[in-house]
Amino acid sequence: MPLENLKDRIRKGKLTLGVSVPWDSTKEEIQRIWSQDKDYNFISIDSQHNPLDESKIASISHDAAELGIPVHFRIKHTNYTWQIGNWLDLGPTMIEVPQTEKVSTAQEAIDYFYYSPAGKRSWGGTSRIEINDRPDRLAYASWWNTFGVLWLQVESLQAISNIPKFALPGIDCISWGPADLSFDREANPHHPLSISDQACIDHAFKLLENSHVQLVLRNYNWRERDKFIEMGAKVILERPK
Repeated sequence: MPLENLKDRIRKGKLTLGVSVPWDSTKEEIQRIWSQDKDYNFISIDSQHNPLDESKIASISHDAAELGIPVHFRIKHTNYTWQIGNWLDLGPTMIEVPQTEKVSTAQEAIDYFYYSPAGKRSWGGTSRIEINDRPDRLAYASWWNTFGVLWLQVESLQAISNIPKFALPGIDCISWGPADLSFDREANPHHPLSISDQACIDHAFKLLENSHVQLVLRNYNWRERDKFIEMGAKVILERPK
């Protein structure tokens, strides 16, 4: 089943909603969570704080593709950006890099996310999304480069300051990491943004004004969705209901 082009949707500023599923979800569990809200646009699996089981990444991506659902995957660690292409070969359509601090990390993520000429991702993988529909190498590479969605997560005061530098061609979203950011705010009480998480969010939105990049907010209570929309969020990742 062809998947919605979420890169295009996000670039156009349309509200895009994701929901987290367990790292070891079955197809039935994916269906159950997905059916909770007709407005969901993608599911999310996480390896940063969960076991990294590549066979489960592949099976969840396969099951989701059969259901017409794009898959977001947060990688294990910032230093693993070189492995992004390997994980994409298992079937996800969206990648998130946690704790991004350096522009070099952003560039390396781009390099291994996109095929030439936009990047240097290696060709291969029978589990890649929609590869059977686009077997030609150049046609698939061209399609992927306008389809896959790449996020960088900012989780420190310094990372927030670097947001304009992270908004490189090929980066679609900057995602928010409130818990680790809280540690940094507490360690730097005199920083002008340490007053609150909301002050940091407002500053991040301002830095991304007139940018092609969207700020992603995580919502831990689906009943508060409207609050995040009112803040200006166009991409929201929620916990299941």
